[in-house]
Amino acid sequence: MKETMHAAEDHFDLANVKITDVIDIEFLQKFQDDFATGIGLASVTVDLDGMPVTKPSRYTRFCMDFTHSTEIGDKRCAESHRKGGEEAARTGKPYIYECHAGLIDFAVPIMLEGRQIGTILGGQILSHAPELEKYERIAREIGVHSDAYVEAVKEVKTLTYERIEAAANVLWTIANNMTKTWYDQHKLGGLARVLNENITQMSATMEQMAASANEVNENQLKLNSEIQSVSNLTEKINEVIDFIKEIADETRLLGLNAAIEAAKAGDAGLGFGVVAQEIRKLSNDSKQTVNKIKEFTLEIKKSVAHTVKMGDSTTTATQQQASAIEEVSASLQDIATLSDSLENLASK
Repeated sequence: MKETMHAAEDHFDLANVKITDVIDIEFLQKFQDDFATGIGLASVTVDLDGMPVTKPSRYTRFCMDFTHSTEIGDKRCAESHRKGGEEAARTGKPYIYECHAGLIDFAVPIMLEGRQIGTILGGQILSHAPELEKYERIAREIGVHSDAYVEAVKEVKTLTYERIEAAANVLWTIANNMTKTWYDQHKLGGLARVLNENITQMSATMEQMAASANEVNENQLKLNSEIQSVSNLTEKINEVIDFIKEIADETRLLGLNAAIEAAKAGDAGLGFGVVAQEIRKLSNDSKQTVNKIKEFTLEIKKSVAHTVKMGDSTTTATQQQASAIEEVSASLQDIATLSDSLENLASK
């Protein structure tokens, strides 16, 4: 199981995953806009390089028309965002801070398996009524008109620190749940692909096994046929042996009669008597040989019968094996279909 999990994770490299791979930016934009409007704060989502992946939501005139309008102000904002993002990345949690221009901002890290892949920057809000002298001083430092800057800060919405913190936590929960959902879907898709590949390989192996089982079955049937031919041939050999045995018995009888006639002939039949004796001896030897051959053929017949029985068992086993393989192949096909469904579901 671990090897399968690793194989699924190998389908992508977490180090190269970008926020645009993980989150539907169109959905994130709508959520970000609605959330910013509902709560009354600004927000934008950036990648690891600080480049925006969404359009700014509800940015204040104070920031867009004044603070970012000068090089000094813009650099200070960038540095403030950088520090906030670094602290959020260090803790893996939302970080709330006061920016260089005196507004409350927050950085919400978007994490994937412990690695930051983006940040939601939000805020441009006050937690209490602004101290106007402070903003007159900041206006002079960044090079904007102080009276207009003070008027712009008066337009900034005021929320309690608790509400700002709650808003940052909501963004963190939603964004990271979206990331986790994507990651789980991606892993599910990877597992489904690996499962499908393994099933395809197993199905191919099963097909080979089924083909081999059928081939074994066919070979066994042929072997049974050949064995039956041997059995039939053994029967014919027995018939020949019986015929030889009858000839041997008749030869022995002829030898016996010849010996009797040789005895009657006296000295004249001595030579014929020797021949008759050899014929009888040959007949006896033939009969003994025939009996031994008959014993051998009987053993062969028993062995053939045993082999046939074993062959029948093998045939039955291979047929059962082929049937079982077909059932497993059908099950694998069902699993493959399910795996395809899982992969399709994960890709949605």
